[in-house]
Amino acid sequence: MANILIIEDEAAIRRVLTKILTEESADYTVSEAEDGLSGIEMIKKEDFDLVLCDIKMPKMDGVEVLEAAKKLKPETPIVMISGHGDLDTAVNTMRLGAFDYISKPPDLNRLLNTVRIALDRKELVVENTRLKKKVSKNYEMIGESEPILHIKEMIEKVAPTEARVLITGPNGTGKELVAHWLHQKSDRSKGPMIEVNCAAIPSELIESELFGHVKGAFTSANKDRAGKFEAANGGTIFLDEVGDMSLSAQAKVLRALQENKIQRVGNDKDIKVDVRVIAATNKDLKHEIAEGNFREDLYHRLAVILIKVPALNDRRDDIPLLLDYFTKKISEEQGTAQKKFQDKAVKLLKDYDWTGNIRELRNVVERLIILGGETISEEDVRLFASK
Repeated sequence: MANILIIEDEAAIRRVLTKILTEESADYTVSEAEDGLSGIEMIKKEDFDLVLCDIKMPKMDGVEVLEAAKKLKPETPIVMISGHGDLDTAVNTMRLGAFDYISKPPDLNRLLNTVRIALDRKELVVENTRLKKKVSKNYEMIGESEPILHIKEMIEKVAPTEARVLITGPNGTGKELVAHWLHQKSDRSKGPMIEVNCAAIPSELIESELFGHVKGAFTSANKDRAGKFEAANGGTIFLDEVGDMSLSAQAKVLRALQENKIQRVGNDKDIKVDVRVIAATNKDLKHEIAEGNFREDLYHRLAVILIKVPALNDRRDDIPLLLDYFTKKISEEQGTAQKKFQDKAVKLLKDYDWTGNIRELRNVVERLIILGGETISEEDVRLFASK
């Protein structure tokens, strides 16, 4: 069901609009407000999928309604209804966030088409918001230890900027979580975040993966293909395990960072890109530079801001919180009742040597949920958490 509000001071026009909409679809529920003030009160109390709002009204005109409604419910599309003399104002309302405007008397086809498109757009916005919340939930950063609080503080300061960030730390510590937080809290959050695992791509294919290629550039290049940098245009590209990138690819990444341009493999045509680069590595890049495996100039381009993610052994106080988080998450995924850990079991897990970091802890929790008793005991930990 679509919940539509008509804000219009002329009763005859309200009746016509209501009749048109309810006859168009039984799924449309239409409410009416006779002036802007009452319309805003209704918007405060109820969620509408679409608002049709007249421009010239007593007490509160349509422009004021639009501005107030956008503050209250920014995701709700608002279509302005304009008389012949209001067209300039109607166009101006588009700059203020109106979805569209229709003229009086309303053209039936134009009205219904605008309503359908606006409702479809609202549905997409709601779905996108839901997916973003889901993504945010999947990338929660759990912990209240001093190292984690420091990282969260760094993210709050750095995310709104365009500064490039290099995230370091051992495997399994959650470097990708930091990258996702940086993207989600940035001005680029509405754009794409493209992840590239540089260690998982063969060195002979990394350039094609990053920059794309043209047909015939190499044996298996059967058609033109855009690379990850193009896909990330307007958003963020996350170069995970950047220390494993070939020197040839490093040179091209350096050029992309210097000039905001790339070239597809097999073509010398420049393609402009607007991309924020976040990189991560488990290697000591300064050592790699000394060994001739990593370009020093690229390192300085990437490491404008350095964020070091600690090993789990360096943040043991977070283990109880992580146990609760993983227990709840895994139980939800498996559709089973959430189990509890005895205090002695928690203490034993805090004392473990977590060489595999957060990733290893999650695996151990899943194993204990599957194999352990109704309450996870110290004995369960000794039996099933051993390496």
